[in-house]
Amino acid sequence: MAQTPQILPLSDLLAGCLRHHRRSQEVLYRQFYGYAMGICLRYTQTPEEAVEVLNDGFLKVFTKLNQYDPMQPFKPWLRRILINTATDYYRQAVPHYYQKDIEAAGHEKSQEADVLSTMEYEYLLTLVKQLTPAYRIVFNLYAIDGFSHDEIATQLGISVGTSKSNLARARENLRQMLQKKTNDEYGRLAR
Repeated sequence: MAQTPQILPLSDLLAGCLRHHRRSQEVLYRQFYGYAMGICLRYTQTPEEAVEVLNDGFLKVFTKLNQYDPMQPFKPWLRRILINTATDYYRQAVPHYYQKDIEAAGHEKSQEADVLSTMEYEYLLTLVKQLTPAYRIVFNLYAIDGFSHDEIATQLGISVGTSKSNLARARENLRQMLQKKTNDEYGRLAR
């Protein structure tokens, strides 16, 4: 009969990680994998990039765990590290990204979804992923993670005006994509 793994309190896991115990690191990684991957997927274009950011983020967690204040909740600290790692990845990768023309992005075929699930998280995530990298990262930082334009500008090394402009353009692109989807759905139903 297989043994069920023992669930250790977070404080014990973190203490083991501080002592560089591989098993504690593995359990912490597995315990927060889903939460962390959800964050990483919002900031990257592909699942492969998300895994890379996630692994880089956990490496930072394990090497900087001595800076964590155990009197504070762990998840927000982990979230901050993952977001910082994702923005670092973006700054390094941006010269390699193919910048899509706004009009071309609006004409790409989005993932098919039934009428009832159109507004589900997964569908909205696919729309956000269709934004250019600059628009997507500013939209995520501002609209989803609650950063101010000043914080975004500092984080990405851009001006506050650029942050505001990228957010406005991201919102407009998303509005156009949603409008196109609505028009497509209406056209199919009218036939």
